[in-house]
Amino acid sequence: MTTRVLILCTHNSARSVLGETMLNHLAVKLGKDVKAYSAGSSPRGQVNPFALKVLDSAGLDTSYVRSKSWDEFAAEEAPKMDIVITVCDSAAAETCPYWPGAPVKAHWGFPDPSNAEGGEAGKTTAFEITRQAIGYKLLQLLALPLEQLSSSELQVALNDISKS
Repeated sequence: MTTRVLILCTHNSARSVLGETMLNHLAVKLGKDVKAYSAGSSPRGQVNPFALKVLDSAGLDTSYVRSKSWDEFAAEEAPKMDIVITVCDSAAAETCPYWPGAPVKAHWGFPDPSNAEGGEAGKTTAFEITRQAIGYKLLQLLALPLEQLSSSELQVALNDISKS
């Protein structure tokens, strides 16, 4: 059974897109039955070009990514999520919609690489560091026996990953 993961950030233009793309890539590479999605409470409507740049540089498929609202995933006909992860502090503080299926929720905060200084080189470096940091946590998620964990065990594991 596929484990579905929704990764949230306010604008769904950088961190959540990095997470969605990385998790889908890593799951395929590791042979895990996991599908990632991303969304935002106030989507920007376009993916940050620096996010696309570092994903493309890492050889990841970005053809399917887009900035979208979390409303798409709260709808009755939306795929039921097993895990919802916020990756920015502002999204974590917002009141999320009701998610069909009552997924396990976690917060893995990462600084916004869009705020990096140093011009194009500084932003590219910040986005690459963020991509790698998110990837590190996602590898820990994929190492879990997801199909064997109860919701409470999964919650503990996600909280532990948050602290790593």
